[in-house]
Amino acid sequence: MDSSSQHKLEQATLNRRRFFATGASGLGTLALASLLEQDGVLADEVPPQLAHFAPKAKRCVYLFMEGGPSQMDLFDPKPKLNQLDGQPMPESMLQEIKFAFIQKESARLMGSPRKFRRYGECGMELSDLLPHLSRCVDDIALVRSMHGEQFNHLPGQLMMLSGSALQGWPTLGSWLNYGLGSESQDLPSYVVLATLGRGLPGGASSWSSGFLPSQYSGTLFRNQGSPVLNLASPDGVSRDVQARSLQAINALNRIRLDRVGNPEIASRIEAYELAFRMQRTAPELLDLSGETKATLDEYGVSREEASDKSGFLGSYARNCLLARRMIERGVRFVTLFLSTWDHHSYLDSGLARNTKISDQPIAALLKDLKRRGLLDETLVVWGGEFGRTPLGENRVNFKTVTGRDHHPYSFSMWLAGGGVRGGQSIGETDEIGWGVAKDPVHVHDLHATILHLFGLDHKRLTYRFQGRDFRLTDVSGNVVNQLVDA
Repeated sequence: MDSSSQHKLEQATLNRRRFFATGASGLGTLALASLLEQDGVLADEVPPQLAHFAPKAKRCVYLFMEGGPSQMDLFDPKPKLNQLDGQPMPESMLQEIKFAFIQKESARLMGSPRKFRRYGECGMELSDLLPHLSRCVDDIALVRSMHGEQFNHLPGQLMMLSGSALQGWPTLGSWLNYGLGSESQDLPSYVVLATLGRGLPGGASSWSSGFLPSQYSGTLFRNQGSPVLNLASPDGVSRDVQARSLQAINALNRIRLDRVGNPEIASRIEAYELAFRMQRTAPELLDLSGETKATLDEYGVSREEASDKSGFLGSYARNCLLARRMIERGVRFVTLFLSTWDHHSYLDSGLARNTKISDQPIAALLKDLKRRGLLDETLVVWGGEFGRTPLGENRVNFKTVTGRDHHPYSFSMWLAGGGVRGGQSIGETDEIGWGVAKDPVHVHDLHATILHLFGLDHKRLTYRFQGRDFRLTDVSGNVVNQLVDA
């Protein structure tokens, strides 16, 4: 959104405030507001469709793999690395590189035991850990040349999710909703689902709206029970009583809003109204009784194993299915977190576990979206904050080397649907996976491309804060045209 569009939006919001301030004492304000919004009379409450050009994508599912998946064990085969297994790295290559934990003086290359095969008409090479995803490769664009600068989890995750390694910046979903508005009246436009082991270092910063108004923040959902904590009405309080209470509270908030003009008060009003509507829509969203057994089995929702004490098998599958249901209901941006891929040790067993949790439901999500005609307008993104080193982790307290350290200098991600040209691999790393050798794609380039797919020019989508215009891509970033379907 450019500065003039931002000004128009602020003026429209002020007009709406005045309407509510003058009409707040009347009965049925909340119901009237809802009716007027549906009829378009108060449509300026939500930003209009301000795409700078025709969008290819309307919605996004971001499959975020917290911790940093190992690219050479999943997507980027390195026969030369296997040949050099156990050999030291040349000292000249280690001098300028920062590691989280590796001791440079005793670092050794570590090959991969995984078997790679070519799949699909495109012949994309994938690891034997991804048998389900391998059937979807003709819809996938695999980027093997991702790179960044942040080698620790929190700044790396913030960089990947918000374009800045610092806390307090808006995340990608917030930028998209700021620029394009919401398509759903009864659900948040930005939803977060999490299947977490050790949790996320950034917590709510991972879906924050930062310096954008808080109405653009993500909403954390649970996949069972009450979808949002404290959403249900208290015992003994009828919906009619709650509606009247909400009307009175919002009337006071609107009076305050008209006096001080703080946009956060407007965000609070909208949050109350949305929460009231969600008391009916959110439980229906989580009710999977209308899904066929074939669909539930395809995702693996009912998968249970005695060894899976965490319940992650069914939980992540359920989240993937819920993502599809949200997309169907107009939610613009859904983030699914899965942790942790931070395999400093026990890499083989850790990858086997994580891919067992995620491979089947992710492939099911792609196939389900495609079958329902939703994939063409739904962008699916898979990746973590960085990759892993071609060196084995050699921390002193490890008796044997069984893992890899953080590596932001070359790693892999993939995209599908939403205007992405599938069935291709973009970029190359060198023969041991140390650095990018061809067609580098920086994190800012990825963000510029995602915005482009949504019809937004990353240089024009700005927000003025503390005297300067900010954007998701800061002062860099280029659209990766090879990713975009003609």
